[in-house]
Amino acid sequence: MSKPKLPAADPYSHLIAQIEQTVNDGRKRVVAAIDQSMVVTYWNVGQHIVQYEQNGKERAEYGSKLLRNLSLDLTARLGSGYNHTNINYMRMFFLEYPILGTLSPKLGWHHIVEILKISDPLERSFFMKQTEI
Repeated sequence: MSKPKLPAADPYSHLIAQIEQTVNDGRKRVVAAIDQSMVVTYWNVGQHIVQYEQNGKERAEYGSKLLRNLSLDLTARLGSGYNHTNINYMRMFFLEYPILGTLSPKLGWHHIVEILKISDPLERSFFMKQTEI
């Protein structure tokens, strides 16, 4: 089925609308790609922390001020976004999802943090499944 023809005086408006749609679609793809990259980055940060904590052992030793120190040092080097809470979520992210590929690529970092806040595994699983739809 063909689109209705635009009046002869309106092709310029149509061109503007096409370009606007193309740019907006591109911007959405850029935002999604950046968010996915941050998810992978934060998962890797969590992995580094857990590996350091465990130092080759199956379980980490507790009582360390590691996360607080990391927060201070990373904030000084990399800027905001590395407060104690975020560092803890990165660590928790890796511990809860040690196989990154099991997560829906639709999830952004904000979604993951919200899911990590849910303590009930069944409820958490429910929300994870909802992202796959």
